Amino acid sequence: MNIKNEEYKNKLKALMGKTVSGIIDRPIGSIHPEYSDMVYRVNYGHLINFYAPDGEEQDVYYLGVNEPINSFKGKVIAIIERIDDVEDKLVVSKAGKPFTNKEIEEMINFQEQFFKHRIIR
Repeated sequence: MNIKNEEYKNKLKALMGKTVSGIIDRPIGSIHPEYSDMVYRVNYGHLINFYAPDGEEQDVYYLGVNEPINSFKGKVIAIIERIDDVEDKLVVSKAGKPFTNKEIEEMINFQEQFFKHRIIR
C-alpha cells in the first residue's frame, strides 16, 4: 500500500461513527449514466470537499431513506473497501440506524457485485 492510499484509508476510518452530510446525485431508482441496465437501489451521492484518490468527491451509499432525495445527513456506519479499485465507498445511515453487514451487502450489491470488496466496521 502506498503512502497516499494509506493516508486516504486513515481519513476514511477517522469518519467512522461521525455525522457527515453531502449531495445525492444518483437518487434511488435512477439509472447509472454509463450503464443503462444499472438502477440505483439506494440513494448514492458524495461528501462535499472530501476527495478520493480518483480526484472526485468521496462516494457514499446512503441507507435508511427509501425515496429519492437531493441531500443527506447521517452517521458513517461502514466502509466498502474495494480491493480492485482506487476508491472505497462510505456507507452512511440516516440517524445512525443500524444495518447488518448482510443487509448492507444486499442493498449495495447492484453496484458492488462488479468489484472485489469487503465491509469494514
